[in-house]
Amino acid sequence: MNRARLPIAVSLGLLLATSAVGQDLYAHGNWPALASDRTAEKVGDSLTVLIQEASQASDTSRNTRQSGAGASGQLSGLKHGGQLNLSGDYNYSTSGQSGRSGQLVATISVVVDAILPNGDLHVAGSQLIDLNGEKTQIHLAGRVRRADIGANDTVLSTALADATINYGGPGLNGGDRKQGFLQRLFSWGKG
Repeated sequence: MNRARLPIAVSLGLLLATSAVGQDLYAHGNWPALASDRTAEKVGDSLTVLIQEASQASDTSRNTRQSGAGASGQLSGLKHGGQLNLSGDYNYSTSGQSGRSGQLVATISVVVDAILPNGDLHVAGSQLIDLNGEKTQIHLAGRVRRADIGANDTVLSTALADATINYGGPGLNGGDRKQGFLQRLFSWGKG
């Protein structure tokens, strides 16, 4: 073998003898994102809550009261004699009925703001809606079990524990509309 080729052969032999080092494709923090759907699991992650709430209440009351009183007597010792009769009746009856119902259907994005000791997620979020100058706001907060989180990171409002859902604003029921002349006049007389 030629002396000039010997260093090249030794270098090539050493290169082939060393083990190949490569990085593992598995990285602990990235594996769930590669192998499964990503769901909210840590503070700062977002969820979509599908609000579907309905409530109904009614109350009926009836009150009846009756009483009566009477007195009778006879007077004697008078020239013509006399008789005196007094009687009275009192009847009172009232009844009333009241009812209220409401329904709220909306979709709102919330953010995980805490992870509870049992693994549940505490979420909260607000949404301001301005429609033709009437502003309404939805605020939601509650506790979500990870098992209740569905496809596309959605959860039904009926699955939230300790839920607080507020829906309101000055635009509801026309509260910010201008009062008529008579309404203003009567309101002025009260104030």
